[in-house]
Amino acid sequence: MEKIIPDASNKGIVEILGTRIPAKGQKIATVGMFRGCLMDVLFTETNIKTVKLLAEAGFEVVIPDTQNCCGALHAHSGESDQAKALAKNNIRAFQDAGVDYIVSNAGGCGAILVEYDHLLHDEPEWKESAGWFAKRVKDISTILVEQGRPLSFAGSKNEGVSTPVTYQDSCHLRNVMKGSNPSRQLLKEVGNVAFIEMKDAGSCCGSAGIYNVTQPEMANQILEHKMENVNATGAQYLITSNPGCLLQMKLGIEKHGQKGRMEAVHIADFLYDRVVK
Repeated sequence: MEKIIPDASNKGIVEILGTRIPAKGQKIATVGMFRGCLMDVLFTETNIKTVKLLAEAGFEVVIPDTQNCCGALHAHSGESDQAKALAKNNIRAFQDAGVDYIVSNAGGCGAILVEYDHLLHDEPEWKESAGWFAKRVKDISTILVEQGRPLSFAGSKNEGVSTPVTYQDSCHLRNVMKGSNPSRQLLKEVGNVAFIEMKDAGSCCGSAGIYNVTQPEMANQILEHKMENVNATGAQYLITSNPGCLLQMKLGIEKHGQKGRMEAVHIADFLYDRVVK
């Protein structure tokens, strides 16, 4: 796993872009960007491109500096008091920012964010605020498709040459946020891209939060099965929407000697690099 871990950044998205980024053209809405922990340290560039993609689609982006960890790993491991404390602070941060929507580019984070009302269900004083928060959480692909200004995507410079791409679902995004279709829809809008549906794309890749760290042997068995389906697509780009999945897919590509022939990429990076600005 160490072979594929990207270098950590000593600057997060707020240090680089600030806390408010204006929309390009007429503003559609104001969205709050949930920057995440792993995303803001290991995938800072993806966070930056997510914000710029939102701006291109007509959204003013606010990044509350007082936000913290989503609390997913705490909730999964039974540390409910800590998860609730983190949730309450995030709710305050985004309510104070006065945003219309809250955008996540990490399926694992989004799955707990959208369930803050359930997490705090036994605290009546938080019912209204938690409900306000949960119903505003959107995955990056979902908000681009449902609320954003239509984007134009440029294809390959080699006209007539189609680049094969496939998509690996984040289990949390697919099963909790119900966000599988928007990602596929956006990928199919990119010129000169041949979208290839992977067999069992919705099956787990073995990452599962920190499962690949706590249970590496079992996680690797799951990954091996997943890579059989990945390799069968012949894709040049393997797209996903979650940092855990992305790292696991990078590991699979490395283990199968596909490096140089296939690249695992976050959907925000893939789309932003091809959007007509």
